[in-house]
Amino acid sequence: MTVRADAVVIGAGAGGLCAAATLSHAGLHTIVVDDKGRIGGRASTEQIDGFTVNIGAIAIELGGAFEETFNTVGAPLDIRVPEPASSFFIDGKLIDVGRGGWSLLLGQLTKQASRILEKFADARSGNLPDGRQSTEDWLKSYTSNASVHAIFRNLCAAIFACNANELPARAFLTYFTSKGAFKRFGFCPQGTIGVWNALGTAIRRNGDIWLSTPAVQIHTADGRVEGVTVMRDGQRVRIDTDLVISNAGPKATVALGGETAFPPAYVAQVRSGLRPAANIVINIASREPLISHPGIVTFGKTRRLCNMANLTATCPELAPPGWHLYVAYAVPIPALGDFDSEAEVELALTDLREQFSNFAQAKILSTRVMRDDWPAQRSCAGYDLPRETGIDGLWCVGDAVKQYGNGGTQACAETAKIVTDAILAQRPRMPQTGRV
Repeated sequence: MTVRADAVVIGAGAGGLCAAATLSHAGLHTIVVDDKGRIGGRASTEQIDGFTVNIGAIAIELGGAFEETFNTVGAPLDIRVPEPASSFFIDGKLIDVGRGGWSLLLGQLTKQASRILEKFADARSGNLPDGRQSTEDWLKSYTSNASVHAIFRNLCAAIFACNANELPARAFLTYFTSKGAFKRFGFCPQGTIGVWNALGTAIRRNGDIWLSTPAVQIHTADGRVEGVTVMRDGQRVRIDTDLVISNAGPKATVALGGETAFPPAYVAQVRSGLRPAANIVINIASREPLISHPGIVTFGKTRRLCNMANLTATCPELAPPGWHLYVAYAVPIPALGDFDSEAEVELALTDLREQFSNFAQAKILSTRVMRDDWPAQRSCAGYDLPRETGIDGLWCVGDAVKQYGNGGTQACAETAKIVTDAILAQRPRMPQTGRV
């Protein structure tokens, strides 16, 4: 069976959906295919015992390319912003740095705060370390304070799903001085999948989303893409198109197209350049409050635990009445290499027990270790591949091809904008014809 589409998007994650919604809005009949039974990819939502539980990403950063995409395609962005949004939980005390920022936080911990802050100022003016020095080594040049190092480690873990000795200092400073740095974020009261459903509605105005439909081959000839074959309802279906956007990651994209179809230099990059980053996501239900802060808290000295979000403080409908819902994130050591999942999970749970004296009464809804082919990040910040694949008409979007120093769903949306801007600049705007 063969059908025709103006564009095919492989993968219904953040980057894929943002790209598909933009192309559909521009008049291109776009088909999204995904092997899962729901949209959202590694930032989707599931139901567990009456709780609306997010699989991966839970905090949606406002502003930037993400919010711009929703505005462009006319999709509602239902996000509730906690107030205050971010605090640090250090030695059992909450420190709200919403107004004082880094100066307030570091000033309480080290006499070297001014030296560190000077380097942030240098970074804002473009004076950045090279990409070889790690965040940990960069910080050691200015302070040996264990509490400061713990905070920087947990910030790296929370945002980039890696440790401070694994993240280039250049990427860390770029994020905090020139990117969004999660200054404005919130939670969706339907679970994170709620924002993807809004984009799905926009896509279906001039396209379709085929779930439980894995792509099995990308067709190319003479350096150009010609289509995608998928398995749909037990049948092989070929979608003829001259435009394919892959949100499946460069590794899977090369596998679908076959290595011989790609330039050897690109294949070498895919083989050796990617650095998948891992994390551990623990969803927790509790009758008693664990913490009063309504947003996300980042911890100080911990073994593996980096941060925790209090979801029901702003979105009580995510849990049955009388329950509190939290999600905790931990990052293994190493995060960019092999590790013992069972041991790392236990270290994270030990941290939770130590941080919260009433943790024993809580109920763990799920524990998910995101690694290997289903990682927290397909490639750690600072180790991103190009969005171009060397095949005309075949692009990658998502968290393996981010702009330098960016992270999260915002970074995925940014990749979609960059790619679709390039595509639409070369194509005349087409009238919307409705769903085919």
